Amino acid sequence: MTLNPAPENTGILFRRTDISKDLYIEALAEYVSSTDRSTTLTKDGVSVATVEHLLSALTGMGIDNAVIDIDNIEIPILDGSAKPYIDAVWKSGIVLQNAPRKYIELDREITVSSEKTGSSIVITPAQSPSFDVKIDFNSKVLGLQNAHWDKSVIYAEEIGVCRTFVFFHEIEYLFKNNLIKGGDVDNAIVIVEHPVSKEQLEHMSQLFNVPMLERCENGYLNNLQLRFPNECARHKLLDLIGDFRLAGGFLKADVKAVRSGHTINTNAAKEIRKHMLSI
Repeated sequence: MTLNPAPENTGILFRRTDISKDLYIEALAEYVSSTDRSTTLTKDGVSVATVEHLLSALTGMGIDNAVIDIDNIEIPILDGSAKPYIDAVWKSGIVLQNAPRKYIELDREITVSSEKTGSSIVITPAQSPSFDVKIDFNSKVLGLQNAHWDKSVIYAEEIGVCRTFVFFHEIEYLFKNNLIKGGDVDNAIVIVEHPVSKEQLEHMSQLFNVPMLERCENGYLNNLQLRFPNECARHKLLDLIGDFRLAGGFLKADVKAVRSGHTINTNAAKEIRKHMLSI
């Protein structure tokens, strides 16, 4: 994957260089084609998957315009956070452009909810962006966690470094269904909700081809050390920021999300798009 500079008012564009150098997929909610564990965009039969971490990094760093070339379907997961993208952009540098930023400003509150998942997102007009996330997985290990981001919070240090997470019991299913082909124990926090046997841990170690794994007293697998006590909530916040970029730019609103995920995130972004087109 290569991040390229782009002229003013370009927005964020993806280009699958292995298929066509002339087809651009705009980072807009109307192109969302799948939200199964990540966000996929599809245009004219061409897809790019797992866009949320990169879009979150570009938003958190204030990048308005970029063309992203990729020679495969999936954006690299790397360490499971947005940190590698942040580091690469900082190293290359950011250019101040001449056109003023076009903010998305709402004239009314928008609410999106799901009875099935118990999730909800409330978007209220505001003078500057603000995001709040509350997660509840009915997990004794995670408990209830909250995370917040606004302009006073340094995204690169407080949000962008937070890694994705998975429950121990999900991993074997994901392997069997080829959903974590690029995964390893270095790019996901693993939550071990219930005690597991030595045989189960040995099997997991073999799947990832690593030395013997263990369940720590706090209920997490010992593959990683948490960067924050609420790193999982912060990662959900990272996802929310990335998915909301699909509204088409930088949002001036107060966003409060409960039990959010890619489906409700992108549905909310679609509602914002519809609302803005109707104004």
